[in-house]
Amino acid sequence: MDVHGRIREILAETIREELAPDQQQLSTEDLIKALRRRGIIDDVMKELNFVTDNVDQELPSSPKQPVCFTDRQSTLLKKTNIDPTRRYLYLQVLGGKAFLEHLQEPEPLPGQVCSTFTLCLHFRNQRFRSKPVPCACEPDFHDGFLLEVHRESLGDGTRMADSTTMLSISDPIHMVLIKTDIFGETTLVASYFLEWRSVLGSENGVTNLTVELMGVGTESKVAVGILNIKLEMYPALNQTLSQEVVNTQLALERQKTAEKERLFLVYAKQWWREYLQIRPSHSSRLVKIFAQDENGINRPVCSYVKPLRAGRLLDTPRQAARFVNVLGYERAPVIGGGGKQEQWCTLLAFLCRNKGDCEDHANLLCSLLLGYGLEAFVCVGTKAKGVPHAWVMTCGTDGTITFWESLTGHRYIHKSTNPDEPPVAEQPKPLYPYRTVGCVFNHQMFLGNCQPSDSVEVCVFDLNDESKWKPMSEEAIKSVCAPGATTSLPPFPPLCASTIDASVTSNEIEMQLRLLVSEHRKDLGLTTVWEDQLSYLLSPALASYEFERTTSISAGNEEFQDAIRRAVPDGHTFKGFPIHFVYRNARRAFATCLRSPFCEEIICCRGDQAKIYFDELSLSSFTHG
Repeated sequence: MDVHGRIREILAETIREELAPDQQQLSTEDLIKALRRRGIIDDVMKELNFVTDNVDQELPSSPKQPVCFTDRQSTLLKKTNIDPTRRYLYLQVLGGKAFLEHLQEPEPLPGQVCSTFTLCLHFRNQRFRSKPVPCACEPDFHDGFLLEVHRESLGDGTRMADSTTMLSISDPIHMVLIKTDIFGETTLVASYFLEWRSVLGSENGVTNLTVELMGVGTESKVAVGILNIKLEMYPALNQTLSQEVVNTQLALERQKTAEKERLFLVYAKQWWREYLQIRPSHSSRLVKIFAQDENGINRPVCSYVKPLRAGRLLDTPRQAARFVNVLGYERAPVIGGGGKQEQWCTLLAFLCRNKGDCEDHANLLCSLLLGYGLEAFVCVGTKAKGVPHAWVMTCGTDGTITFWESLTGHRYIHKSTNPDEPPVAEQPKPLYPYRTVGCVFNHQMFLGNCQPSDSVEVCVFDLNDESKWKPMSEEAIKSVCAPGATTSLPPFPPLCASTIDASVTSNEIEMQLRLLVSEHRKDLGLTTVWEDQLSYLLSPALASYEFERTTSISAGNEEFQDAIRRAVPDGHTFKGFPIHFVYRNARRAFATCLRSPFCEEIICCRGDQAKIYFDELSLSSFTHG
C-alpha cells in the first residue's frame, strides 16, 4: 500500500472540490475529515504493526549450538537503562571485511547449520557479547555496545566524567573474536586491544575506525580480517580536546610503559645471573619469568594472576576448583611437528573460548583462590616423563602445603621427604603427579627454587627461607604488574553467570544420546526399550557424584542403592557407567563411551528383558539373567 501517494491524491482532490474561491486555505481538521471519510486512516491503522515490549518475557537464555539461521526477524526489544548523570561510550560494529580464510564460504541458506563468528568485549568490569553471525569473507556484524565510562577514585563515583578525566583512563577495550564450528567447537581467531580515546579529540564526539585484526599464536603477524567500528560519546561532549593533546597523552603513556618494562627487563637479567651463580645446574630448571600471550607479546608471568572475586557465582574455593576443571583443556595449536607451542592466554580469551592449556587453568584458579583470601601461588615444573606442567599451591597459616590440580580439581597435601633419613625409615609416599618444580609466583611475588634438588618430593616450601627460594624484588614486580602500572597490561574481566539453561540442555543431550544408542543397537540387529522411571532414579547418584567431586565428601549413596534394589527385578543385573565430559557434543560423548569396553558392553547388552536408561551423562542398564 502506497500510503504517501494515496494521501497526496486525497489532499489534491479535497482542495479542488472543497476550497471555495474566497477561502485561501483548509484547516488541519478539514484535511483529517477528508482522509477519514475516504477510509485512508483506517487502512493505515490496519497496516501498522505494534511491537509490545513485555518486561516479564525473557529472551531465550542460550541459543542452541550450533546456530541455525532463519530469515525470521525477532520482534522482541531489549531495554537499556541509561543514567543521565553518567557518561557512556557507544561502540558500534558496522560489519567486517577481508576475512580471506572464508573467501570461498558459501552464503548459508535459511535454516542451514554453519560456522559462526562471535565478538566478545570487556571494558572496565563490563562484558558484552555480540550475536553470532555466519562466517564469511565479509561477516555481517551489526551490533552496538553501551560502555559506561567513569573514574573509580574516591569522590568521582557519581560525577559525570569530562574530557580531561576520560583522557586519564588508560584502560583499553579488549575485543576477542571467537569462531564456533558446526559441532560447537570454539577457536580463538583474534584478540585486539582498542584504544578508544581518539574519540575525545574528534568533532562532535564521533569517530569511525578501521581495526585490523591479527591472528593468534604462530599467526600473530598475519592479518585475519578487518572490522569497521564507530565510536560515539553520550551525552555529547561539551568541550572536545584537540587531537594533538590526545596524541601527546598517548605518546607519554607509551613512553612511560616502555621505560618501566625496560627497567624490569634489566632487573630480571641481573636476577637470573645471580640465580645461576648459586648453582650452574639451575639453567635446566623451569624458571619462567616471562611468557607469551595469544598475540605473541612477552609479559611477566606475575601479570597473568590477580585476586579475582566470583561474587555469588562460586561460594567456596573448592567450587572454584570444580569450575576451573570443567573448562576444556587444549594445548595451543602448532603448525607442523616439533615441541609444544607456548601460549598463555589473557583471561578474557580463555573464558570466551571456554578452553585452554594447563597454564591458563592454573592462572585462573590461583586468581580465584587469592580472591578467597588464600595465599596461593602458581607452580611451574614438570610431571611424569618430564612434561612441562603448571598447577596451584596454597600455604596454610599452620604451614600446610596443598597442591591443587586445576585440570581435575583434585587436591593433594604435600609432605616433603627427607633425603638424609636412613633407607629403613618410613617416608611419606606422594600421591600427586608432579615431578619437579622450578619456580612459584603470584601477583606480588616470584621465587625461584634454589634447593639442591628440584624434585617436588624433597622440596621444602618455606618461601621465607631465601636459602631455598630466591625471591624477586616485590617493588620491581609491582612496577610492571600492579593494576594501572602500565598501559600494556590487559585488565581482568569479571566472571559472568552462565547463559545456558541446564535443565533444557540436559534434556536435549539425553534425547540425542538416546537416538544415537538406538541407532547403534539397530545396526547390530538389537531392539531398544527405554525405562524412564529408572532413568529418573539416577538423578540422586549424579548429584552425589558432583557433590563428591566438589567437596571430596561422599553423601546420598545409601538412598540411591536402596532405590535401585527396589526397582531392579529379581534375577536381573544392574550395570552403571557414570562418565563426565566438559563439552555438550552428544555425538562426541557417545564415541568416547564406545571406546570403553565396559560402556560398550552396556550399550550392546542382550537379554530377554534388557532395558537401557539415561540420566544426563550416566549410562546404565539391567538385563535378565
